[in-house]
Amino acid sequence: MKIQVHDKKFVPYIAEAQLQQRIKELAQQISHDLEGTRPLFVAILNGSFMFAADVFKNLTIEAEISFIKLASYKGTKSTGNVITAIGLEDDLYGRTVVILEDIVDTGKTLSQFLPQLEHQQPKKLLIASLLHKPEATTHHVPIDYLGFSVPNKFLLGYGLDYDGLGRNLPEIYQLEE
Repeated sequence: MKIQVHDKKFVPYIAEAQLQQRIKELAQQISHDLEGTRPLFVAILNGSFMFAADVFKNLTIEAEISFIKLASYKGTKSTGNVITAIGLEDDLYGRTVVILEDIVDTGKTLSQFLPQLEHQQPKKLLIASLLHKPEATTHHVPIDYLGFSVPNKFLLGYGLDYDGLGRNLPEIYQLEE
């Protein structure tokens, strides 16, 4: 079923059941790999809030979570500038840290953010991303836990927005061509 948000039409792309199944698998893998480490998860707002909540609900290990806001989008295009709005207050020294990201597009946001985290000398720094657009990547970042590789198309739903709307959709839609 097509939906309209602002002036654009979107078509279904990844169903809610498929998203939830893959997130459960990712959480199981993370729980297995990081058992006994009590990792700190750092969710990047706003887009990753649904992904972060669902990963966290499915973990079977002790873990903590914190949030940071980074932004580089305006409408359907990346601005090319990364803006930090809410900073990270946790001490990362000697910790296993897992970044939770909704989507790695060009990779620029994470490539600019990761050195700030590495400066705090975590024991291990891992990235879990629900989505990755390999065709759009211009700044390589290592994704340790990946939900789905997707084409270089504008996506909406499950935390992803178009000018502030659509984040609440339980599935992911793609811009209609």
